[in-house]
Amino acid sequence: MGKGRLEKYTLIITEKPDAANRIATALDEEGKPKKTVANGVPYYQAYRDGCIVVVPALGHLYTITSKQKGRGYPIFDYQWVPRYKAERGASRIRVWLKVISQLAKDSDGFVDACDYDIEGSIIGYSILKYACDGKDTSAKRMKYSTLTKEELLESYSRLLPTLDFAQIQAGLTRHEIDWLYGINLSRALTQAVQNNSGQYATLSTGRVQGPTLKFLDAREKTINCFVPTPYWTLTAKINVNGTTVEVEYEKPLENKAQVAAVKAACKVKEGKIETVDVKEFLQSPPVPFDLGSLQSEAYRIFKITPMKTSSIAQRLYLDALISYPRTSSQKLPPSIGYQNILKKLGKTLAYAKQTRELLSKSSLKPNEGKKYDPAHPAIYPTGNLPEKLLDASERNIFDLVVKRFLAVFGEPAVLQGITVTVNINDNPFHMNATRTLMEGWLKFYQPYVQLKNASLPMLTKGQPVGVEKVTLNSHFTQPPARYNPRSLLMKMEKEEIGTKATRAATIQTLYDRKYLCGTTNLSVSELGFEVIEVLSKYCPTVVSPEFTRKLEGEMDQIQQGTQTKENVLQNAVETLKLVTSELKDNEAAVGAQLSQLIQKTRLQERTVGACTKCGDGKLVVLRSKKTGKRFVGCTNFFEGKCNAAFPLPQTGTVKPLSADCKSCGSPVVAVYLRGRRPWKLCLNPACPSKGERKK
Repeated sequence: MGKGRLEKYTLIITEKPDAANRIATALDEEGKPKKTVANGVPYYQAYRDGCIVVVPALGHLYTITSKQKGRGYPIFDYQWVPRYKAERGASRIRVWLKVISQLAKDSDGFVDACDYDIEGSIIGYSILKYACDGKDTSAKRMKYSTLTKEELLESYSRLLPTLDFAQIQAGLTRHEIDWLYGINLSRALTQAVQNNSGQYATLSTGRVQGPTLKFLDAREKTINCFVPTPYWTLTAKINVNGTTVEVEYEKPLENKAQVAAVKAACKVKEGKIETVDVKEFLQSPPVPFDLGSLQSEAYRIFKITPMKTSSIAQRLYLDALISYPRTSSQKLPPSIGYQNILKKLGKTLAYAKQTRELLSKSSLKPNEGKKYDPAHPAIYPTGNLPEKLLDASERNIFDLVVKRFLAVFGEPAVLQGITVTVNINDNPFHMNATRTLMEGWLKFYQPYVQLKNASLPMLTKGQPVGVEKVTLNSHFTQPPARYNPRSLLMKMEKEEIGTKATRAATIQTLYDRKYLCGTTNLSVSELGFEVIEVLSKYCPTVVSPEFTRKLEGEMDQIQQGTQTKENVLQNAVETLKLVTSELKDNEAAVGAQLSQLIQKTRLQERTVGACTKCGDGKLVVLRSKKTGKRFVGCTNFFEGKCNAAFPLPQTGTVKPLSADCKSCGSPVVAVYLRGRRPWKLCLNPACPSKGERKK
């Protein structure tokens, strides 16, 4: 496809190299496209009713940057530029765009085959508009939900006549508003600290970060202010026909005198069964996965974070194992071919039995949820089996998607609920139990759901029972649980802030900015508390879920054609002008409040432990002004009281550890070297463990 070649071709733009390879292979009549690498940029030549060239992007090749120089704020003038002009380390993008532009010159037709969602639409649109000299107005669009050969061929044979401009306008609006809020608010915080202390600290917030941190802040304050109150429960062990079962007093008791009276009254040897209520009920199959529910379920079962689940699902999609994961749909249309997918999955022993059972049904109808996404169906397996070895996390997510797909076609499970009331000297105790009578869909979703098979003796109304023991249990009321990555994701979804594709990344950013602590139970750091306090005091709008929810709704309206990008941007900018003005006016107070805590946080991060020499100083990581080398020294050195010092490795990242050395009790640090596992270093040169290693 070199310069000067007479033959023209259709140029297809994809989002990533893996997708380009699959699309070219699917479209080529022989399934063997020719791969060419130009200056490190791969592209593929295929033939189907004419010549085709498929070239990938590397995700976003264009980004937003300020038109004005310097690091001041507020900023309202911006432009879209190639990433290499705005980001360090993006020089590769220059070559990439040059190759795409050269390929565009010899093309007489253009197709956007990036993922059919907001991000993919912006990627394809930007390349066609800027790198391909305005071909966004004449390009056609491929729309597909899997990278299987069959669907790609179908998509190419039915190209959409134009790009999805409503989705593009919504996406551009989202990016531009997020950039405007992110850069202005982040610069306001950072500049306030720098002007106050003379030190630079990376602080950030935004229209989604702020409300998310506010949720965590509110929960943390509720927990900290919670005052536990005592209460008591009574349990009784009763004997029914030789079998001991446990029953519980009908309600918790909050009065100690009442507790004593009930326990005393229950010191009898016999009671009787008052009622036995048996009910059967149906438990419907689950609905298909959208991205949020997949992330939630992956965390519940495997403790895989939402961000990692999204990344794994994207890899499985690029390997043509599952459908496009960034969807909010809970619908599975018949057009995906239920039977064909089940037949292909049944070729592996792991799913053969379940698929045979489903295929024997007279009809296949999935249990669908309410949520609908016009771009893509719910997440489902394509039926393709892995061509390469998957790692443990990939295997888990793939199996979860397959099992969920099987389960939605199952019959409702039939369960039996049993409620028993026992009278012990006129005091009511009760017991609840559940049995699975018919597994239905449950058999297809194991081991991710457990069958309930309570074992109970025969129970009849009026039946006498022996009272073996009555136990008093004391408790205290508990505060609400801290958010974990799963429950925080669900909270964001419920409050309608962020999107299915950005919520996990927002949580990760809060970690990166050190606003959060913990991995399972998320708590707000001191820095996080201060940042949210400043924002709540001086610009409460930007931490308000209502404001962010309103903007999300307006961007949805753009996509539906009932609102314009210009109106939404203008309203958002007017609000932002008020916010930045307020922060400017209070810059000194904001800087003073945040600077003190940042200095304290930095000291805590460098603190290794108590000084073993002087006893009242702290050992911290320092750097010599003369040599530039880092070492651990005592804080009392600056007051002339202690000269304790310990050498450190000069390469890698050093992080203090809370635990002391098991051999000598001295402080320990962890040393992280790129490409190697971290190792623990005891600061004591005479530590016995070091002598043992030398031997």
